[in-house]
Amino acid sequence: MPTLRYLSAFALVTGVIAGCTAETPKPPAAPAVVQPGAPGKPVQVLSSDAVPRADNIPITAADVLFMQGMISHHAQALRMTALVPTHSTNRDISLIAGRIAASQEDEITLMRRWLQDRGQTVPDANHDHSGTGDGELMPGMLTEEQFAELRKANGAEFDRLFVKYMIAHHMGALQMVEKLFNSDGGQETEINIYATHVGADQSIEVDRMQKLLAEMGVTSPK
Repeated sequence: MPTLRYLSAFALVTGVIAGCTAETPKPPAAPAVVQPGAPGKPVQVLSSDAVPRADNIPITAADVLFMQGMISHHAQALRMTALVPTHSTNRDISLIAGRIAASQEDEITLMRRWLQDRGQTVPDANHDHSGTGDGELMPGMLTEEQFAELRKANGAEFDRLFVKYMIAHHMGALQMVEKLFNSDGGQETEINIYATHVGADQSIEVDRMQKLLAEMGVTSPK
C-alpha cells in the first residue's frame, strides 16, 4: 500500500505547512483612556500608547505654584466658614459651610503632602496669604476690608454676604484650575486628578450657592 502511505504523508506535511502559514490572531486592542479636560473643556480619548507613564511625567513650576496658591486660597475659605456658627442661624448656610470646611481641610492636607513629597515649600495653612507674590490678589480672594465687612454682619445680611463672597471665591479657584491646564501644568498624575476634582467639586458647589442666593432674592455674581 505505498500509494496510501504517500498520500497520508503528503496530507500530514500539507497540514503542517498550512498551520505554519496561517495568520496569527492579533491580540485585542488595548482599552482607550479618557483624559479629563479643564473646566468647560471636552474630555480627550487617548489610546493606551499615547498615555505617558506616570513616573515619566515631571512636575512643573505651574504645578507647584498652583498647589501653594490653592493652600492659601482654601485657608481663606476656612476663615469664612469659621464665622458661620456665630453669625448665622440659617440651616442651609450651616450645611454648605460644613461641607466646604470638611472638604477643604482634607484637600489642604493632601496638597501639603504633595509639596512635601516633592521637596517644595509648603505655605502655612493656618494663615491665608491672599497675594500672588506680585502684589495682586489671587482670583476670588476677599480683601481684608471685605472680610471685615463679613465679620461685622449677622443674620440675613451675613448669609447674603457669605454666599455672595463664597461664590466669587469658588469662581476664583476655577480660574486657577483653568490657568493650570492652559499652561504647562496639570499633566503629572496626582495633580491632574486633584485639579480635575477641584474643578468638578467647586462647580457643583457654585450651582448650589447660586440657587440659595436666588432664594434670598439676590442676583448671583458672575
